[in-house]
Amino acid sequence: MISQSTIQQILSRIDIIEIVGGFVKLKKRGNSYLGLCPFHNEKTPSFTVSSTKEIYKCFGCGRSGNAVSFLMEHEKYSYVDALKFLAAKYNVTVEETYSSPEVVQQRQTADSILIINSFAQEFFKQQLFETEEGKAVALTYLKERGFREEIIQKFQLGYSPQQRDAFAGEAIKKQFNPELLTKTGIVVERNGELVDNYRERIIFPIHNPTGKVIGFGARIIGKKENAPKYINTPENEVYIKSKILYGTYFARQAIDKNDECLLVEGYTDVVALHQAGIENVVASGGTSLTPDQLRLIKKYSNNLTILYDGDAAGVKAAMRGLDLALEEGLNVHLVLIPDNEDPDSYVNKVGASAFVDFIKQNKKDVILFQLEVMLRDAGTDSTKKAAAVNTIAESISRMNKVEDFTRQQDYIHKSAELLKIDEAGLHSLVNKFIRERVTKLEQKLPREEELMQDQFPAESEEDAATQLLNTDEVHERALIRCLLDFGLMQWDETQTAAQYILAEAEEWEMIEHTDLLQIVDQYKQWLADGLEPTTKNFLFHEDQHISKTVVSLADLGEELSPNWIKIYEKPFATREELFKQETSSVITYLKLRKIKRMIDENQHDMEKPHSSDEQITIIKTHQHLKQLEMELTKEMGTVIFR
Repeated sequence: MISQSTIQQILSRIDIIEIVGGFVKLKKRGNSYLGLCPFHNEKTPSFTVSSTKEIYKCFGCGRSGNAVSFLMEHEKYSYVDALKFLAAKYNVTVEETYSSPEVVQQRQTADSILIINSFAQEFFKQQLFETEEGKAVALTYLKERGFREEIIQKFQLGYSPQQRDAFAGEAIKKQFNPELLTKTGIVVERNGELVDNYRERIIFPIHNPTGKVIGFGARIIGKKENAPKYINTPENEVYIKSKILYGTYFARQAIDKNDECLLVEGYTDVVALHQAGIENVVASGGTSLTPDQLRLIKKYSNNLTILYDGDAAGVKAAMRGLDLALEEGLNVHLVLIPDNEDPDSYVNKVGASAFVDFIKQNKKDVILFQLEVMLRDAGTDSTKKAAAVNTIAESISRMNKVEDFTRQQDYIHKSAELLKIDEAGLHSLVNKFIRERVTKLEQKLPREEELMQDQFPAESEEDAATQLLNTDEVHERALIRCLLDFGLMQWDETQTAAQYILAEAEEWEMIEHTDLLQIVDQYKQWLADGLEPTTKNFLFHEDQHISKTVVSLADLGEELSPNWIKIYEKPFATREELFKQETSSVITYLKLRKIKRMIDENQHDMEKPHSSDEQITIIKTHQHLKQLEMELTKEMGTVIFR
């Protein structure tokens, strides 16, 4: 983990306008900056960035956050990767807390492999563009395939020359570790010497979501007997094939913006479609989709459209991983490219516009398409038709998320029509598969978890509704805002505003909303640890749930234009100058809400049978509460209760 001192150094240097402005064209408007939202398509700017509050908010799609969360949303970085990006930008040395020697060794190996890969990528690029062999053999081949130089540069393509140790020799000169060189797969050891593994091949660097080269795909030029068409990097500390989709780094923003991911098989398909302006595309490398790859897609969109060749092999490839995609809750469609073409050749043949139209017009629901294929193959064979019924029922049963219920019922209805069977019967079969899967999962549950579920049953709907009704969240949020904005200011000679607010909130049990209680608990913890619980520290909290809650407390519409002072020729009192009035008003309101509830509860208690002494106690309690209510109302001024 990154040390707190490093995090504080990074946060102290962040300029949100500089960070967001690196990705979005911003124009100053008043105290804020305005631009077109990078998270959805819009023509009128609604994306606002506040330099004073260090947050952004889109009033069109509702996205909001800070500089770190912007990098996480826009670049799809993890929290740690976002901090490392900022550390590199602001020249902050990253210190990490203690890790085991094994973890340190693994990290050092991974870092070394990334350095070697970066060196190799530059070497292969230089061989492609700056050597006679590269230009004559590889660059000519790529251009004959229709690839323009700018797209070749964008994807950082390269060439590995014919010489058996061209790269290996350069790497040894640079004193790279031979063991690590073989681990990358770029070189191999033969007869005691290191030789290049990708000779006479086009090199496709494979990037992780942050743009670092983690491996390579090496494509043979032309046709050679007994030589594989592609050689790929072996798995190592940074390259794990099941977690990678080629082109993700270049496609992530387009997938997010279009809310659709196009999936193809090959590297050249991705490059060709990007060249045509279709950028929301990634490649599987022709292998079955894995859960990690599907979750990677789902980070950007729930909509997956598979583009494959229209032959039997293409159809079979498209079906692989279908059930896993359904389990992940993805909406999967299939487009089969006609005339024995692949996406690369077809987009070059018909052009970008016609290709996009073809996709829109030929999308097939992948479950129904699968059923149509099985029925066509089954013909009049009742055994094959029965197998088709079972296969489709099991596929539909994998839609196990609550939000997929309606879609699942629709599939049952449409599938029953295609199969010409009773819908209720298919529904029962789907439920049977669901029950079998649930039973298997339950058998895997540890006994301890089952006991915990028995001891802590879920709240009833009535309990949840009552809790919701008893939570005055709007005013609780106002109190937390006062705590964050004014907590470190002095309330009186004996205490800070935070001490006063926390004492009142605890005594009167003012905070009930779970998200807000998290902030209070963290605030207290930081105070106990001698740290300053500033709004900024909360904004950049590693727990993104806390960070988003604090962002939601801020109001970008509140900033006062400097022109008002000029017009009225006098300064306006700031929130900081009036912080006691604002805080007292919120606390008084929450006290009155608490008293109102207690009065209601006491009156409800009066209606029950009691002894004379109990009745007197209840009446006195009622009088005391009404007196408190009157005093607080008088202190506050006019209060209207509903």
